[in-house]
Amino acid sequence: MTATTLDPFTIEIIKDGLNVIGDEMFVSLQRTSKSPIIYEVLDYCCGITDEKGQLLAQGNGVAGFLGTLTFAVQSVLDKFGPENLKPGDIFITNDPYTGGGTHLSDVSLVMPIFYRDELVAFSANKAHWTEVGGKDPGSWTTDSTDVFQEGLQFPCVRLFSAGEPNEALFDVIGANVRTPDMSLGDAWAQVASCRLAGLRFQDLCDKHGLPAVKEAIDILLDYGEAMVRQELGKLPSGVYEADDWIDDDGITSEPHHCQVKVTVTADKFIADFTGSAPQTQGPINCTWTGLVSAVRLIFKALTDPHIPANEGTFRALEVICPPGTVLTAERPAPVSTYWETMIFAADLVWKALAPAVPDRLSAGHFLSVCGDVTFTIHPDTGKPAILVEPNAGGWGASIDQDGTSGLVCVGDGETYILPLEVTEAIYGIQVDRYEFNLAPGGEGKYQGGRGLVRDYRILSDQGGFITATFGRHKFHPWGVDGGRNGSMNAVQIRFADGREPVTVGKTARYPLKKGDVARLITGSGGGWGDPAARDKDAVRADLRAGLISAETARDVYGLTGEKA
Repeated sequence: MTATTLDPFTIEIIKDGLNVIGDEMFVSLQRTSKSPIIYEVLDYCCGITDEKGQLLAQGNGVAGFLGTLTFAVQSVLDKFGPENLKPGDIFITNDPYTGGGTHLSDVSLVMPIFYRDELVAFSANKAHWTEVGGKDPGSWTTDSTDVFQEGLQFPCVRLFSAGEPNEALFDVIGANVRTPDMSLGDAWAQVASCRLAGLRFQDLCDKHGLPAVKEAIDILLDYGEAMVRQELGKLPSGVYEADDWIDDDGITSEPHHCQVKVTVTADKFIADFTGSAPQTQGPINCTWTGLVSAVRLIFKALTDPHIPANEGTFRALEVICPPGTVLTAERPAPVSTYWETMIFAADLVWKALAPAVPDRLSAGHFLSVCGDVTFTIHPDTGKPAILVEPNAGGWGASIDQDGTSGLVCVGDGETYILPLEVTEAIYGIQVDRYEFNLAPGGEGKYQGGRGLVRDYRILSDQGGFITATFGRHKFHPWGVDGGRNGSMNAVQIRFADGREPVTVGKTARYPLKKGDVARLITGSGGGWGDPAARDKDAVRADLRAGLISAETARDVYGLTGEKA
């Protein structure tokens, strides 16, 4: 541990000050952004690092971005060196392979923070832009075959130099995205968030002195490490393994096998994904940044999610995976739906350890972001409307309770789904249905949480299309200890002319005419325990509420003599 001359009260005040900077960055970006996926869904993250790129504090938002800011800052240091950074510089990167990126739509801004001409920290944020160009509206798709089809790439370049904007780069962005007002507006919101953090960090140094702030940072990193190692020591030591299948890559129907071996000791947590499938032709590929963030996410859940995230809290974690796999793809592999695999990696570690730590982890959840891009012409304005969003679904049951219904996936964290009023007003799509998905699945002593069903009706005479990736369409959420697997995620196209509906897990630009309905279906989580052991009063309550059918109550749960 770092020796200290500071009293514990000052250390605590500085710690809270750092955390508040992350939180204030977060609120600033939300309130000044132009895109619903940011100000409504909260598909972004904000944080600060020290001058070496070590994470000090990160606000709420997308849990799957935990750790990506560190990689983004490191890419700036690696490319430019600390000696070539100036006050007022802001860098932009979305490079999935070397710049801390995930897919091109997730754009990071990094700003060095100086105090009396000394580089002392970095502020950084990462936000999903509705548009970064590419071959498809919304920029991500399920059928890209290389990264060049997926939009603009920002290879860690200066967006601002000594406070002056790179006008040429802003012009290039505006000319290459379909919604320049949104994309450029979000960029400026990110700039404001970074600058605000710089001011607040300088205020912290003014108040306590730079030496005290630096000393407190070292102490807090060591303290975070000590706290996590203490929690790690409570986990049962051993080697735990799991494997599973990703449905397909969006181009072919071939599934992709992945595996993990988790080694837990009193002071180390190692997740080894060696042996997982090679990178794919389609865009489900995840890169090293996403893999590390996925494991950080589940590692935090296993230790203590209440300990504020900083670099010290991850010193006991080691991630192993050779390059060139579907989890560690290399340029120019397509990555636009990377989340299917990133969250899958977290799910593998989860699956391996759930039986060993049932007080910490549930059965499998619906897993996928279940993202959709619904494109149409707004019937009132006549302008193109590009809806980009995640969807919520069912989480797995636990050893002592039913799963949660209608919750975003583990990778999305503190995010939300779009309010229906926003969907109808901004995008000109009519929402006909929004209810629980009552398809069989997830039965057990404790029942998996329910997914959702939402119907989008196209109102425009010009029609539109939907692109969607709903993983866990073929390989359903896993149950534990005799609990049944959950139900599938799917998109069902229902035609106004009465044709038979079409049901898919992934689709790219499926054409929709006026009156057609895209039904978005998310699955239930896995069950825990033998369904025959479920409390019969709970079965009756589910039956009365319409959450299960009379057939399920009778045939699965053994309830007789009851009517729906």
